[in-house]
Amino acid sequence: SLGQCIWRYHPELRKYEIFAEGGGNSFGVEIDKRGRVFSGHNGGNTRGFHYVQGGYYRKGFEKHGDLSNPYAFGYFEAIKHHNVPRFTHTFIFYDGGALPAHYNGQLFGVGPLQSHVVRSEVSPDGSSIKTKDIDHPLTTKDTWCRPVDIQVGPDGAIYVADLYEQRIDHASHYQGRIDRERGRVWRISAKGAKGLAPFDLTQKSTAELLDLLNHPNKWFRETTLVVLADRREPQLGSQLTTQLKQLSGTKALNVLWAAYQLGALDEATTLAALDHAETDVRRWTVELACDNGQVTSEVAKKLERIARDEPQVEVRSQLAASARRLPAADALPIVRQLLTHDVDAQDVFVPNLLWWAIESKAGSDRDRVVGLLAERELWQRPLVSGHLLERTMRRFAASGSRQDLLACAKLLEQSPDAASAELLLKGFEKAYEGRSLTGLPDELIAALGKVGGGSVALRLRQNDSAAVAEALQTVANPKGKKSERLQYIQILSEIGQNPVVAEILKLAGSNDDVDVRATAISSLQAFDDPQIGRSIVGLHNQLPIELRDVAQSLLSSRKAWSRDLLEAVDAGTIEPRTISQDLLRKILFHRDERIAALVKKHFGEIQGATSAELYALVEKFKATIAASSGNPYNGRKLYQANCGKCHVLFNEGGRIGPDLTSFKRDDLHVMLVNVVNPSAQIREGYENYIVITNDGRTLNGFIAEQDARVVVLRSVDGQTTILQRSDIEELSAVPRSIMPEGILKDYTEQQVRDLFAYLRSTQPLAAGR
Repeated sequence: SLGQCIWRYHPELRKYEIFAEGGGNSFGVEIDKRGRVFSGHNGGNTRGFHYVQGGYYRKGFEKHGDLSNPYAFGYFEAIKHHNVPRFTHTFIFYDGGALPAHYNGQLFGVGPLQSHVVRSEVSPDGSSIKTKDIDHPLTTKDTWCRPVDIQVGPDGAIYVADLYEQRIDHASHYQGRIDRERGRVWRISAKGAKGLAPFDLTQKSTAELLDLLNHPNKWFRETTLVVLADRREPQLGSQLTTQLKQLSGTKALNVLWAAYQLGALDEATTLAALDHAETDVRRWTVELACDNGQVTSEVAKKLERIARDEPQVEVRSQLAASARRLPAADALPIVRQLLTHDVDAQDVFVPNLLWWAIESKAGSDRDRVVGLLAERELWQRPLVSGHLLERTMRRFAASGSRQDLLACAKLLEQSPDAASAELLLKGFEKAYEGRSLTGLPDELIAALGKVGGGSVALRLRQNDSAAVAEALQTVANPKGKKSERLQYIQILSEIGQNPVVAEILKLAGSNDDVDVRATAISSLQAFDDPQIGRSIVGLHNQLPIELRDVAQSLLSSRKAWSRDLLEAVDAGTIEPRTISQDLLRKILFHRDERIAALVKKHFGEIQGATSAELYALVEKFKATIAASSGNPYNGRKLYQANCGKCHVLFNEGGRIGPDLTSFKRDDLHVMLVNVVNPSAQIREGYENYIVITNDGRTLNGFIAEQDARVVVLRSVDGQTTILQRSDIEELSAVPRSIMPEGILKDYTEQQVRDLFAYLRSTQPLAAGR
């Protein structure tokens, strides 16, 4: 329950559960008139998230941990939207009935940074929605206006809570820079609208309340449901289920909800409601029927039938979500029918929901899951070939138990053709990234052999001598396919093929492609060979600047190699100015007396700048930038040579650090604070981790990916290291950014102005300048 999620609690039954896990940097919860669940989002290029039951969503993984299910193998992204700056905290879908009709169903969201309320058009996107901004119903030139919440009142007007303060950010609030006196509430209403006279719904008759279930304002419908549930009138449930058959539209759905709250959804009513003309009634009947994790045999048969025949993708999406809650004997027949809807292979939700329904049975009902794929006709279905085969194989292989590996063999045996077998092999290969293939059951080895043993990469992981020879030949060929060369170098290091060290060292010192050389240098981390440190130190001064960082990162990873680097500094062959303070901090993690002495001799005491010093630098650079104008075209060159190695801006650059395009780049103070002191506010997902391995390596970077067996670490030089959890002695976050301090110290004043002129550009620059 920690971290980002949508949870629900029934106060009378005292039942609690996670409804959906994740949700980005979510704010608020909105439930629309159809009972769909949404939240706003603190981020750019979306208005928020649409949550479906049991869904996994993007979240701040490094802040709140990975998804609770290591076999989720995917998650849902935010609602589709065009590019916009951050952020809309929370929103409502207008359903108040008091504004002109064309506002109904539109999204109204608060933008605290922009001091406005945004209005967006909402349109279908398969079983979800997408949004497009229309205008800003509330705007002001008062930059202290900070809308932070939005609701629809009983009168149908929209109410906006305005925090009202000069700056709205974490630092300002921590420092107490808030205005406690002038917060206010804005009201957006129709022209000439009048307020409501006081009323009390609890004093209305049941007949009057039933009429309110069709009220144009959702506030009245929702509040009426609460009042009816509290009354618990004995005969009302049967009255509602009788009405349900003849009703349509909004009232039909609200009557269904009322009947459910009164315990009136028996088997007969459920079976009838599953055939109702209203899509939302059918969708909600599926959800309510399966909510407790079990259904009668008659309802199970009916669910299987409608899974085959249901014309609406939103109902099929709920069937996939609900199947996961049922026992395998009831769930998998529903899944089997849903797999025949080829059009759903492109849907936003259905493919992943089907996978999670299947995966939920993989541990408890392995044979049933394998049996689901016994029908060869299913293998050609887009949902199966495009979304399920690879993940099913990967799920069983990742578990690694003997029974699950035998299930892998069975899947290979059931494969009807080479293309299907290739998909299975891809899943198997993903599961074994960074892992040895020793100890596989004979049945699986035989099955792999029958389908050709897999790719060169997979055969490499089996220590196949022919594959090693073929891989080395490809790696050594400058004209070879770059992606294959990079992959083979990585795998050769992961499986510890010591004979390849000489070849990799030769490649590191060649004039080959820079990316290939960088991967070659980084891959040497895996080999505890004294010759490596001496060789790379010897190459150091000949390496181009982009490879020197990779070489230093390699040398800092092992104690002996760190000594080699510092001894070269002591001997005068490597200049101390080429080594950063951040690298020295990492080297000191080795806790070696000789290393500590050499660091102190040549670099003094290693510590970060004080807050006062950093603040003074920020003010100094602000004055520099204000003194004259900068040239953004020159700034772009500086960006590409430095910041662009890690950050994307206008779709250009590396993807190591956060994308800067949607960052609030017009706020010079915040930009400078993040550049001068990158550890002041580390963005979610980019926390710096120190890893100490059992074989003596010290590595650092952010966690790019992880599961129950493997951690993928990405360092500031862009290199990726795959580590088995069993090889990790210590893994801990450190409160320092992987972005180094002092990146502006060697810039002239004009270069600083040029760089920030580009960083603060509102749109991409024209090419060719």
